[in-house]
Amino acid sequence: MVSPAGSSAATAIDTPAAAGRTRAELLRYAVGIVVGFVVLALLFGRRSELVAAVRQLGSARPEWIAAAIGAESLSMLGYAVLQWRVLRLADPGAAVPLPGLFLLTLANAAIACTVPGEPAPSSAYRYRYYRRRGASAAAAGWTVFTILVAQAIGMSVVLLTGVLIALAATAAAGGHAASPAGAGVTVLGLLVVVGAGAILIRRDLVLGLASAVASRLVRPRHRRPGSQPHGLLARIAGTLARMRDIPLGPRATVGVVAIATAVWLGDFGCLLCAFRAVHASIPWHGVLLAYGAAVVAGSLPIVPGGLGIVEGSLAVVLVAYGASRLPAVAAVLAFRIVNYWLAIVVGWASVGLVALQVRRHPARRGAAGADAGG
Repeated sequence: MVSPAGSSAATAIDTPAAAGRTRAELLRYAVGIVVGFVVLALLFGRRSELVAAVRQLGSARPEWIAAAIGAESLSMLGYAVLQWRVLRLADPGAAVPLPGLFLLTLANAAIACTVPGEPAPSSAYRYRYYRRRGASAAAAGWTVFTILVAQAIGMSVVLLTGVLIALAATAAAGGHAASPAGAGVTVLGLLVVVGAGAILIRRDLVLGLASAVASRLVRPRHRRPGSQPHGLLARIAGTLARMRDIPLGPRATVGVVAIATAVWLGDFGCLLCAFRAVHASIPWHGVLLAYGAAVVAGSLPIVPGGLGIVEGSLAVVLVAYGASRLPAVAAVLAFRIVNYWLAIVVGWASVGLVALQVRRHPARRGAAGADAGG
């Protein structure tokens, strides 16, 4: 929720600290890539096997690569619909068309995959876009907050479903489905779904706590009489207070979570198409669990987009659930070419288009003034 003017001022004041943060982020970036490729190297053990996987990728079937791109595009479209729906709930008067949100989604994906510090950079980028398109500060902030929580719930549902499928397959094969580890993961998944759902429905409590903290910072004990509070903190406190007044009932919550879950399932569909593209059989009893675990591992603030982390963890879990090493890694590489590298190329082109769109169409409904003042 930091305005461009406030962000520039903070950067000018805190340049050494910003430089230190940049070095630390680059170090995390490098460490994450190294860890991911170490996992892949340990998985293969010999360079010849990795070369064979790349060769298998070279013989991929074009129709299934096209299907993978289509599935990923549907996932991106679902994210645009999710933003449109939440914005409509937050501010029915905001004129943010779906095509513009789809372009924003492509740009957002590129930022999320390449800029350190996620989810802050992409969230700030979307917030500024909403404001320029006429959404109020409260509606824009509420939309960013709601989408983050809905995505967490959706991924929890996907991961929990993957765990239950894996446990059921183990039981059907004569194994011990109710192992302590499996039961613990199941209970944890249920707690995450219920807890995040409660936060989304009763977000007023979370926003109230954040508003109280911000208000406390605005009114420090030792501030001199007659001095003005910090402008940025005052705006944040006011925005948080207004966000609490935006309604979101249980029915709307279920709809938002359903769309967020569909976004993840579209991305999962891209992985399934990648298996078919490299002529590999799909380990149905473990592929959804592997996907969910890889996404969770890739979301850790180590490297943007989980580069290296997603590839390594996804391949390891797939092999653990019976997939052959060469086809599994070839499928993972095909998936990441579409899910990560193609998203970066298309996304940064979309960033340029969004910038051109903003230049041609000035901010609406006083958003320009609000960017300068709140």
